[in-house]
Amino acid sequence: MPNHNKDVGQYGEQLACRYLDDRGYTVLARNWRCRQGEIDIVAADPRGVLRVIEVKTRRSRSHGSGAEAITPQKLARLRRLCGEWLAENPHQGAVQVDVISILLPLRGTPSLEHIAAVGW
Repeated sequence: MPNHNKDVGQYGEQLACRYLDDRGYTVLARNWRCRQGEIDIVAADPRGVLRVIEVKTRRSRSHGSGAEAITPQKLARLRRLCGEWLAENPHQGAVQVDVISILLPLRGTPSLEHIAAVGW
C-alpha cells in the first residue's frame, strides 16, 4: 500500500481506471494536462457519454471524504478544463463531470464511491 501522497493519488487513479474498465467505460486519457490544469481521467461510458472524472483518494476520513473536496471553484475549473479537452478532442453527445472518491485504509480493503454527474 503506498504511503507518499503522490503515490497514494496514483494508486487511487489506477483503482478508478480498473473500476471504470470493469463497467465497460473506455478510458480516453489519464492525467491530461493543459495550461489551465489537469484532468485525472477522461472516459466514455458504455452509452457514449463523455465523463470528466476527478479522483480523490484519502487514507482516512479525518479531513472529510474525497468528494467533499470538490468545491464550487474546483467544479468550475473542471468545466473549463473539459472545454479545453473538447477543443482538442471533439465529441458529439452528452458530457458530465464525475467524482470517484477512494478510501485507502491502513488495514482492510479500499472502498470506492462513484458520484456521477456532480455538475456541468
